Amino acid sequence: VQLQASGGGSVQTGASLRLSCVTSGLTFSNYAIGWFRQPPRREREFVAAITWHGDSTSVANSLKGRFSVSRANTKNTAYLQMDSLEPDDAAVYYCAAERFGLATKDFKAYDYWGQGTEVTVSS
Repeated sequence: VQLQASGGGSVQTGASLRLSCVTSGLTFSNYAIGWFRQPPRREREFVAAITWHGDSTSVANSLKGRFSVSRANTKNTAYLQMDSLEPDDAAVYYCAAERFGLATKDFKAYDYWGQGTEVTVSS
């Protein structure tokens, strides 16, 4: 099983990025996908998650209105749209797959993890 997160980069405050998470080796539509991030010198934190058919999503309260999550099951890909980026959004962003299809905030519930993609935001 592989999850490949991509789309990170270095942007200025106010910019947008869309991260992608391409999976292989699993039946994508059977898994919920979560996005987490780990800022420098801080704990990993929940960002967003989407159920296996995309009928329900969850976004961290502090990110609502700027971040959104979606998926394309035909492409085995999930996305994290990030708008109005701020310096505090700088982190390594990870995607993860959870086999019970729940959009949970609990990182311990996720079965598979990608390698992360880095986002830096300059003011």
